[in-house]
This record gives sequence, structure tokens and C-alpha cells, in this order.
Amino acid sequence: MIVGGGNTFQLLKQCRERGLLAPITDVVKRGALYIGWSAGANLACPTIRTTNDMPIVDPQGFDALNLFPLQINPHFTNALPEGHKGETREQRIRELLVVAPELTIIGLPEGNWITVSKGHATLGGPNTTYVFKAGEEAVPLEAGHRF
Repeated sequence: MIVGGGNTFQLLKQCRERGLLAPITDVVKRGALYIGWSAGANLACPTIRTTNDMPIVDPQGFDALNLFPLQINPHFTNALPEGHKGETREQRIRELLVVAPELTIIGLPEGNWITVSKGHATLGGPNTTYVFKAGEEAVPLEAGHRF
């Protein structure tokens, strides 16, 4: 099963309205391969609370497929363009961790991926990935790291 990008709120809303969440979870737990990027990666998490998308629709809740036990923030970057007066991605993640300190969030940059097989997750890609937990410094991870 391949679930691509787009607006995460819209994707979750459509999956919920079409009754697809339980069947997707069922077939993946029975061994089907799930490949998700961007919004598809968010959908694989317990919730979509770490999406970067605008909430253009109300998906009637943030709970998602829970195929992967951690939250992923796809397209993670801490770059701050010159003249930008807004928050960095890390600052936004830290705001979420204040209200949801139980979460572990993976800042997954462009070009990186997580492969899950037989209960183990392995990080791949050329860029540094970061793990965020409440009250802790961000932990940098490189390709080959196992969760």
C-alpha cells in the first residue's frame, strides 16, 4: 500500500469518511507493506499532530493509523530563512511537547526514511534526523540507527 503526500488533514478526513482506517490497519498488521511519505508518513503515526499542513478541513480528530509508535515530523528542517520572523520547526515541536510531554517526535528531513521490519525500525538517508522528547535536548541520529 502506497500513501503519498498532500494535505494531512484532508487525507485523514477522507480515510475516516470512507471507513478506511480500520481496514488499512488490519491489512498492514497482517503483513501488507505500507509505504507512506509526507502526509502518508503522518497517517502512519498514532496521531497527525506533527504534520506541517494547514488545517483546511476538520478530520474529526487527530488519531491516525498508529502503525508506527512515534510521531514523525516529515520534511524537518531547522533552517531559518533570512528575514523570517517566525518560529523554527524545532520551536513548534517544543510547543507540542509542552502540552503532550508523553510524545516522542522524530524530525525526519527530506531524503531520509524509516524502514520497519519484524518490529524494528531502522533509519536511512543522507541527512541527520533528530529525536525530540519533552525536557531533553534534541538527539541527532544518523543512517543505520535502530529504534
